[in-house]
Amino acid sequence: MQNSFDMTTLVFLALAVFVAWKLRSVLGQKTGSEQPPADPFARRETPPMRPDQAPQADAKRDNVIRLPGAANDPAANGAPPPAAERWKDIAPPDSPIIAGIDAIAQQEAGFDPYTFVNGAKAAYETIVTAFARGDRKMLKGLLAKEVYDGFEQAITDREKRGEKAESNFVSIDKAEITAVDVKGKTAQVTIAFVSQLISATRDAQGAVVDGSAEAVSEVNDIWTFSRQLGSRDPNWLLVATESGA
Repeated sequence: MQNSFDMTTLVFLALAVFVAWKLRSVLGQKTGSEQPPADPFARRETPPMRPDQAPQADAKRDNVIRLPGAANDPAANGAPPPAAERWKDIAPPDSPIIAGIDAIAQQEAGFDPYTFVNGAKAAYETIVTAFARGDRKMLKGLLAKEVYDGFEQAITDREKRGEKAESNFVSIDKAEITAVDVKGKTAQVTIAFVSQLISATRDAQGAVVDGSAEAVSEVNDIWTFSRQLGSRDPNWLLVATESGA
């Protein structure tokens, strides 16, 4: 019984030694110079460049994707584009008009001449039609006092004669800034309008006494709008009118 136990033990010991030797030959031994396991989330440092390697600056730049609003984007730094680019459709870059527009924008950063022109066109049509209707309330909110007094007097004279005016816009073909003047806080912008208008004046009996109720005529006007920059009131008032050529 004892001999049988000893023989079995020897067989298992021999098998254990064989397995240990096999694992050692496959996995190797620790020598103290092994690299630690790689961390897949660790930051990878760029290996130092050898003296015989030229820097690939151009290739590096080609791989950079510039995002809108990034620090390397000039528009993200708050610097507006040059005046020649911003207002190139308004006037030549070296003209007094551009200088005037920039002077307004310096005091009111939100000023946009394109938006201003669109607003002036709307004001032009509103004022002309309000004058024809004799709408004093509408005119008073859009005209400077001196201009309003002139319009109001013309309406009063027309009413005394028993006449009525009609004005219908066909189109506004042109609205162009021709002058910009800034003195202190007072800004004035002059616009030349070219419009197609059906305009007539009728007497008390309804007969046309001036203009035409059917014919379209071209009208050229030069209007000047003014505003106190920095004022809480955003409205520009009509301060001068004249007929264009």
